[in-house]
Amino acid sequence: MTFFETIGKIIERYSSFFAQGVVNTLIIAAFSVLLGTILGTLMATMRMGKILPLKWLAVAYIEFIRGTPLMVQLMFIFYGLPMIGVKIPDISWIPNFSRFAAGIVAMSMNSCAYVAEVIRSGIQAVDYGQTEAARSVGFSSGEAMRLVVLPQAIRNILPALGNEFVTVIKESSIVSVIGIADLMFRTNDVIALSYKSLECLAVAALIYFVLTFISSRIVSLAERKLSHGK
Repeated sequence: MTFFETIGKIIERYSSFFAQGVVNTLIIAAFSVLLGTILGTLMATMRMGKILPLKWLAVAYIEFIRGTPLMVQLMFIFYGLPMIGVKIPDISWIPNFSRFAAGIVAMSMNSCAYVAEVIRSGIQAVDYGQTEAARSVGFSSGEAMRLVVLPQAIRNILPALGNEFVTVIKESSIVSVIGIADLMFRTNDVIALSYKSLECLAVAALIYFVLTFISSRIVSLAERKLSHGK
């Protein structure tokens, strides 16, 4: 049996394993980017604000998270926090909830640092004259930001957020080390059952490529529509 025939047999026989892994991977990626965007917006606001302690805190957080491996952050959340008395409770009707929660928290905290810089860059890309013009006609600082600056900044931010989702899909494979049944975890299950490691990894790589390719095309389409809308 050739290499490609073996791949076909693996897909046919173990499709349910890979399907479950894909679903869990997409769930983790979606929640991580959503929470990362919310936290990143808060962090960007703190960093751009005039309250120095909050600004310093935001800078320290962003630099620390971006300067340390995601694996270390994940291990600290899952193994380190329980050692200091912080435990994520399990929910009986959600299997492995504590593992999923730890994975999503770690991925969200990591994504937050990058999203904060994306949002900050998007806002700073808007000409400051727009803010001055809004203030000159009676808008407060908050109104100028909300009604004038942010609508323009969103055009710069949304494509980058889409790219962050693509990145998180690939990086989410790391959560398999704490027992979350994502695509990589399920691939290892199939390897254990079939004894075909290279072929199984090829299937996983193909699935990751399809997921990221489709996501990238959606991001590109959204970016073109936003560009035409200017």
